[in-house]
Amino acid sequence: MLLLPLPLPLLAWAPACPARPAWAPEDTRDQALKKLLEVFGIEDPPRTPLYFKEPPQYMVDLYNTGCSGARGQRPPSASTSAHGDQTRLLFLLSSVAKNEVVLTAELHLFKLRARGPEGALLRRQHFCQISFYQVLDKEAPDAPEGKKLLSARLLAVHGFGWEVFSITQAVRDWVAEESSNQGLLVTVEGLRGVPLDSSTVQFASGRDHHASKNPMLVLFTDDGRRAAALPSSFLGSSPGGAGLPELTSNRTRAPRSAESPLPCQRYPLSVDFEEIGWSGWIISPRGYNAYHCKGSCPFPLGENMRPTNHATVQSIINALKLSQEVSSPCCVPDKLFSINLLYFDDDENVVLKQYDNMVAGSCGCH
Repeated sequence: MLLLPLPLPLLAWAPACPARPAWAPEDTRDQALKKLLEVFGIEDPPRTPLYFKEPPQYMVDLYNTGCSGARGQRPPSASTSAHGDQTRLLFLLSSVAKNEVVLTAELHLFKLRARGPEGALLRRQHFCQISFYQVLDKEAPDAPEGKKLLSARLLAVHGFGWEVFSITQAVRDWVAEESSNQGLLVTVEGLRGVPLDSSTVQFASGRDHHASKNPMLVLFTDDGRRAAALPSSFLGSSPGGAGLPELTSNRTRAPRSAESPLPCQRYPLSVDFEEIGWSGWIISPRGYNAYHCKGSCPFPLGENMRPTNHATVQSIINALKLSQEVSSPCCVPDKLFSINLLYFDDDENVVLKQYDNMVAGSCGCH
């Protein structure tokens, strides 16, 4: 998902209530936080802090490797049931937006160590067949028309650990038509008709095992947006790679006179989710450096100010005073990068999402 040094806080810190800066009127604060939620495309963040919930390690690893566009969802304990050699799973997909295209859907199941009878039969049985069905009729899933086979493969009886299965088409059906989501049926059978004790091959469930081994549905989605990735030179030394690097070069220069303002350049702009009041549901990063652009664009514009042709012409018109309505060019970001955010949504699913145009990569006169 690290408390980071924040040289220039986005909001002033108030010890009694970090979510409400002392100088911000309540209506201004509410409007600002509402607008910030819109930037992140979040309608209703969790109202209850989720410090106690442990995010799936798989999602944390994805975040740390720089991947984006993933959602990890665990079924509520009431939606996981096992009977003999069958397991029923139900994942609610209401948090997937209609504009999101499901690229891949993976079911992650943690296989427990075999606990069957120690005998010749178990020693002979090295593999079993595991099958996944999309339930079409939850009242009669065992009927021929009550389920559709998604995939089947062999599994080592004596192995244990995470197993990953693709169920992309079923999830696409559920997202397209929410009422068609009747869940999954997982069955385990011995090979060539050899009976298999129901306790031999089992998967962890949320009710009887540690939450870190819960079944999990991982969705990789695309909402149609593309952005430049944040270069590694922007990343701090924090595990999540979202540190707040210091730009000491800007701080060590001697101040200039009012007649000679600093030229257009980039300065730190630290965003701290804890001070905003979002640390209860944002897993990582705790904050990031958005940077901002400030300074003058004096005539003549040099190449170091990265001017556009339009800005060069505007500066000439302004310098020659050919029009009183034409001002000098403005110092603005001319390159923007995205960031990744790992957070709990209002259904307590873990979402890893890329947000475009969040970091000013460089500044220029435009």
